[in-house]
Amino acid sequence: MRLFFGEQRAAFSGTAIAWMLLATAIFSYSAGCQSQQKAAAPVQATVHPSVVLAAGDIVRITFPGAPELNQAQKIRPDGKIGLPLVGEVDATGKSLSALQDDLARLYKSKLQNPTVVLSLELTSAAIYISGAVNKPGKIMLERPMTALEAIMEAGGFTAGLANPKKVILVRQEGGQHRTQVLDLSPALRNESTGAIYLKPYDVLVIQERMF
Repeated sequence: MRLFFGEQRAAFSGTAIAWMLLATAIFSYSAGCQSQQKAAAPVQATVHPSVVLAAGDIVRITFPGAPELNQAQKIRPDGKIGLPLVGEVDATGKSLSALQDDLARLYKSKLQNPTVVLSLELTSAAIYISGAVNKPGKIMLERPMTALEAIMEAGGFTAGLANPKKVILVRQEGGQHRTQVLDLSPALRNESTGAIYLKPYDVLVIQERMF
């Protein structure tokens, strides 16, 4: 009888150990799957800002229902444009889509088909690039543009001389020049990194490598 109970305890202990090992394996597998899921999470895309209109920009205004009103308008220094039937309209500080919506509302009571289509024909906004690039100078900011795209527009980094880890961004904010050092090397190594969009009149200075 004593031997029988001893065998039962041994069998029970062996079963308990087996269950513990199985539970540990399941937990380890589950944790591994979770870590793989976290590692495989998609990179969040950076939403680019809309182009903001400024004095000096030329916008093309098209009226599909009244083509005789089609025209191009240069935004005046006071930030306005003058249009038939609706008069003076504020344009600066607005995106193309926002101004387009404003005009559609203004012409709703004036035209049978108040649809208005806007496009940017010429912009006065620009950014400036100097330092170790192949074509330093002024680049017109005709669309949302990242710092890396602007450098490519300037002919790219000067081979063997430019330091992509030290790109100085100078931006005017509140009447002051504020500087920030950008590291663009991850993007050149085909690594995912947040896009840095430029604003009108930003200055990029590409530093040279230290030898």
